[in-house]
Formats: sequence, structure tokens, C-alpha cells
Amino acid sequence: MIAEVGRFLVALALILSALQLAAGWRAAGTSSPIACQVAGRAAQASMTALMLAFALLIHLFLVSDFSVAYVAGHSHVDKPLLYKVAAAWGGHEGSMLLWCLLLTAVGAGLARFGPRSDEGLRLRAVSIQGGLQLLFLGFLVFTSNPFDRLADVPLQGADLNPILQDPALALHPPMLYLGYVGISAAYSLALAGLIEGRGGQVVARALRPWAVGAWVALTAGISLGAWWAYYELGWGGWWFWDPVENASFMPWLVTAALIHSAIATQRTGAFPGWTALLALLAFSMSALGAFLVRSGVLTSVHTFALDPERGLWILAILAVLAGGGLAIFGCRAAKLGEGEGFEPTSREAFIGLNNLFLAVTAGVVLCGTIYPLLADALGWRAVSVGAPYFNRAATPLMAVLLILIPFAPYLPWRGGGLKRTAISWRPLVWLVPGAAAGLGVLLAGGSLLAVAGAAVGGWALGGAVTDIFESRALAGLAPRLSAFGRGLAHAGVGLIALGAAADSTGQAEQVRALAPGEVMTLGGRSVALASVRRADGSNYLADQAELIVTENGRRIGVLNPERRFYTAAGQNTREVDIRSTLTGDLYAVLGEPRPRDDGEMAFEVRMSFNPFTWLLGLGAMMIALGGLSALSGMVAGRRRESLP
Repeated sequence: MIAEVGRFLVALALILSALQLAAGWRAAGTSSPIACQVAGRAAQASMTALMLAFALLIHLFLVSDFSVAYVAGHSHVDKPLLYKVAAAWGGHEGSMLLWCLLLTAVGAGLARFGPRSDEGLRLRAVSIQGGLQLLFLGFLVFTSNPFDRLADVPLQGADLNPILQDPALALHPPMLYLGYVGISAAYSLALAGLIEGRGGQVVARALRPWAVGAWVALTAGISLGAWWAYYELGWGGWWFWDPVENASFMPWLVTAALIHSAIATQRTGAFPGWTALLALLAFSMSALGAFLVRSGVLTSVHTFALDPERGLWILAILAVLAGGGLAIFGCRAAKLGEGEGFEPTSREAFIGLNNLFLAVTAGVVLCGTIYPLLADALGWRAVSVGAPYFNRAATPLMAVLLILIPFAPYLPWRGGGLKRTAISWRPLVWLVPGAAAGLGVLLAGGSLLAVAGAAVGGWALGGAVTDIFESRALAGLAPRLSAFGRGLAHAGVGLIALGAAADSTGQAEQVRALAPGEVMTLGGRSVALASVRRADGSNYLADQAELIVTENGRRIGVLNPERRFYTAAGQNTREVDIRSTLTGDLYAVLGEPRPRDDGEMAFEVRMSFNPFTWLLGLGAMMIALGGLSALSGMVAGRRRESLP
């Protein structure tokens, strides 16, 4: 009965979204108080219906109701409680329910917190959001319902993919979807502004907080995914230019460009059309990510295995979002106005230049991601696009971005100021960490690209630190929070560049088959295999190694990597163990057993040292905190404006 109630609630949300679309559209055109109230109530009710449906789905997992096909395919009676809950969004149907829930939450948020100073814009955006909900809920109801029943009920269930049974992967999808779906508010507001003929400044002011919030969530979600890939997959890396990784990186880049463009549009009226276009493209990129992950066109550890019919449905949604949005933009962009002029050495000019490089970088990543798919679809020669292409094509563009980042905060709006800034003391300060970082990577044996990456990362970090230091002198809480957030986010980008450059200098690595008592060396450290013992969990069998690490005869740590076998899924995994220090991570992986001729059992052990990996995590954290600080500044500023 619970599954049937869940099906009813999902269908009810679909009907309520249609009502939200119709009532919001009528209210925006006629200012009818009744239609306005109906649109808001429908938005809130559709969110409530999906919240209840999602709670029921979690309950079905907790009680192991294997009569529901989705539960039977992604759970098991012996699974730990955390992963029973996480399995609710660990597969396609449940994650689409979460996607739709977040989409309706954004619709309710627009109805409640949309621009009250412009009711027409707010109501039109609520209506458009209802249309977005209708598209995705239609997909959920007719092709991917998580409450479908099974005729033959299994006794134990098929279990969730073992590599997804991890705390980071329990948090990664909800955070990533919050970013993907959160940007739909900017899409709806931009499209509403185009339809209503509102000026660019009005639209930019309305969508900017939503864009920042979505970008923060995307940052956190991507970072959790990179962290998971680093320690769970056992490959020793954190970013592989996997097509699904790219699917999240592209909207992140476009949303970063949108945020900067919206700042300039709100402040001086510059780039009104560009801001609207970026908002449309950002959510279209999110839908493209959904297509890549769920269509079955890609083979990746991140994808959901689906049939082509579902992929065609998502492709149709993408065509409506991107094609419809761009068609309206082409017809109505002139209504936003042309914006005010500015000097080539003004802050607007540098923001525009940064936006250009962000957009081109996203385009480069997009081309490398979809070209193999197009080649296959058109019957061209099979081609594989991997890390060498992305490193050569995208990395130089991002390096130029890092060089430009420190200048904009010191340039005036509209008027030129580059000459005055260029002869000041600040660039000399920025050069110091840049030169030091580049020299350090050079001495470590890094490539020319790694040296350049470290130098521009240090340069950007130096610029961000001076920006943070000088933001303390600003008058008012809101400007200080916004400036501090800007500096913190830019510093995080610089730290990630430094971490990536250090990681690319080349890892010290050894792979050997060790029997208990045998020793291998790695960069002046000795690693001895003390023992391999059983360490079974509630739903897996495991062998756990004890590796004793010594340096100069002194014991400095113990590592316990595991190899596991999940009986329900019939799948082997490797659980790495990492010892982090200030200089980097000692990374251990336990491989397969190998019997020797003398009858002794040896185990494959892979050890590597990854320098300064912690810079990547710290940088991502600073970007997210910087975005939250900037968002707090916007909220504080608007509260101050609302005071009598």
C-alpha cells in the first residue's frame, strides 16, 4: 500500500505542476489575485507531495520491501542502515525522484522568495518553473517510477553497487543535484525577464543569489566526487576528465561566468543579454549532464545503465530547454537593453574577458566530451578523447583566467584604471608566491606545464590574499562579506591550481608482490607487510593488510588497505588507506593474492606518494565558503534595503 501511495503522490505532483504553470502564467498576464495565490499554493503543494513520496521511498528501503522493483534492485537485507537510506538516491529512479523534489523546492522558493518588487517577473518565473517540473515529472511518472511493483518478489535483493557504499557517495549526489537543479531558478528568471521585457539589471539582481547558491552546491558536490574517486577507486588520482566528471564541470564553469556577468549587469547595466544567455546555458548544461549520465551512451563508473528510450526522453527535454530557451532569447534579447558603455581597462572589461575564457573553456570541454558520441552516431572513425586533449586545450585557458583574476577588484567601474594599478605595488606582491611556487615545482622535476600552473596559482593566491586583507577597510557588513567571499573563492582557485601542479610532478610509486615480513621502499621510506588478516563486514568479506611504514629506522605509521568481496553483488572492491602529512599522502592499495613456487602466499601491494594533495581539498572548501560569504553579503544587503 505504501508504494501505491507513493505513486499517487508523484502523479499528484505532476498535476499540481501543471496547475502551477497555468495559474502562474495567467497571474503574470492579468495580475489576478486568485491566480497568484493558486500558483503559489500549487508550488508549495507539489513540493510537499514529493517530500512525502521521498520519505515513503526511504521507508521502503528501511523495511526492505523487495516487492518494489527499485528497492529490490538496489538494496539487500544485510546492508548497513546508512546505505539503505543512501540507496534511495543511489539508482536512476530514486535519484530522479530526488531531482524532481529539488526542482519543486526551487519552484516553492521562487514563489516565496522571488522578486517581490516585480510581481510580473516573479509569477512568470514560477510558471516557467512549473513547466520545468512538468517535463521532468512526466519522465519520472511514465518511464522511471521508483514505486513500480515486481511480480516475483526476491528474498534478499540485488544490493547497491558496492563502490557506491561509501559515506562521500551518500552525500555527493544530493549536493550535486542541488547545484544542477538550483540553477533552474536562474533559467526561469532569465526566461521570464525575456518574455516580460524586463531590463537586465532587474533580472540580474533577481537571479544572482540563486546562481551563487547553486554554484556553491555544485562546488561541494564536485569536490566530494573527486575525493571519493581519489580514495575509493584505488587509481590514485582525483580527476580523470571522465565524461561524467565533465558533465558537472561544464555547468560549474558557465555558472561561474554567470555570477560574474550578473555582478556587472546589476552594478552598471553591462552585459544584459550575456547574463540572460549564460543563465539559459547553465541549466541546459545541467540537463545535458542528466542525458550523459542516464542515456546509456557512456560507459563510466558514474553512469546509470539505462535503455535508449529513456535517453531519447531526456534528449527531448534537453531540446525543449535549450532550443526553446535560445529561440526566445533570439526573439526577445533586445528588450533587455544594450547596457551602458565602459572603458577597455575598466572592471567590466576584465569581467567580460574572464567570462569569455570561462565560456570558451566550457566549450572546449563540451567538444571533447561529445565528439566521440557524435563520431559514433555518424559512423565516423572511432576516436577516444582523453586527458591529453583536455590538458592541452583547457589548461592554458584556465591559466590565463588565473592571471587575470587579481586585477578586477582594483579597477573602477566604467572608467579605465589598468595603468594606475599596473604601476602600484600589488602586482609585485603577487609575483612573490607565484615565483616561489613555480620554482618549487621546477626543482621537484615538474613539466613546463606544471611549473606554469604553479606560478599562476601562486600569483592568483597572492592577489586573493591582498584582496581579503584590503576588504576589511570597506564600510558596511554587506560589502565586507561580499568582498571577503570574492577573495576567499579566488584564493581557493589558486590553491587548487597549486595542488594540481604538485600532483602532476609525478608520483613516487612502487608495485610489488609481498609476503608477510617482506619490505619495499618508496622515496626513502620502508614499507613492511606485517600481516594480512580477515576483516569481514556485515555484507562483505575482506582481507585487511597491516603495512608498517618506517623512515630512517623510525616507525612513522601503519596503513590498513583492504580487498573486499560483496557476496550479494558478486563484486570485488579495493579499499585504499591513506596517511596524510603536510607534504602529501602516502597511498596504499592491496591487490590480489599470488601463490609462489615455494608455497608461500604473496599479495600485490601498490604504494604511491601524492605530494600536497591537501591543497585541493582546502581550495575547494575555500571556494564554497567564499560563495557562502558572498551570498550572506547579498542577503544582508537586501535586508538593509528593506528596513524603513
